[in-house]
Amino acid sequence: MLIFAGLGNPGAKYARNRHNIGFMALDQIAADHGFGPWKTRFLGLACEGKLSGAKVLLLKPGTFMNLSGQSVGEAMRFYKLEPTDITVFHDEIDLTPGKLRVKDGGGHAGHNGLRSIHQHIGPHYSRVRMGVGHPGRKEAVPGYVLSDFAKADQDWLDDVLRGVSDGAPHLADGDAGRFQNAVAQRTAPARSSGGARPGAGEKPKPQAAPQPDPQAGEAPQTPDSRSALQKLADRFR
Repeated sequence: MLIFAGLGNPGAKYARNRHNIGFMALDQIAADHGFGPWKTRFLGLACEGKLSGAKVLLLKPGTFMNLSGQSVGEAMRFYKLEPTDITVFHDEIDLTPGKLRVKDGGGHAGHNGLRSIHQHIGPHYSRVRMGVGHPGRKEAVPGYVLSDFAKADQDWLDDVLRGVSDGAPHLADGDAGRFQNAVAQRTAPARSSGGARPGAGEKPKPQAAPQPDPQAGEAPQTPDSRSALQKLADRFR
């Protein structure tokens, strides 16, 4: 059993907040991979399914962000798991929107959800850091993460969430590299090798013959109307 925990705040009021991108990621995985219905468990909402043959519990803590560790800790202890069996999906202001990184262990960097998880299970769990950008000023961060994504964010946000879902089986396999590649293929798809370049198949246009410059003393060139026999005879004069 593995646990994929998404961080966010419960309730419709917060559903589209930047802080809730972890919830959004789990919703996408559950929908795309045929997970069971969400049920009230472990002080939150949970559903079960399989990714690449591994049994996975998706968990959305219902304890609000700064108490997320209570829910994650309860689920971990129930299944007798280790922190290394836990992967947490969360918003990351130190990454630009659309960027994503996987990290094993480390500090909480002031993130209240991670801080709470540290307190309940320690630091040795994996994280999927999902970039939402920075407002530019430290004091503006709380209001920024607790505000909704803008309409202009919808395209990249949809790409990231679909990429996370595409790569989820690789994450369950422990292959962070292939997981991140799956996201990159959605957010920055490679150009098709068989695609025609702009202008491919067009015949090159003939270049105009250089024109004489009267200011440089060059005389205009006139067409040579001599026959081939006349040209040959003139060469020996």
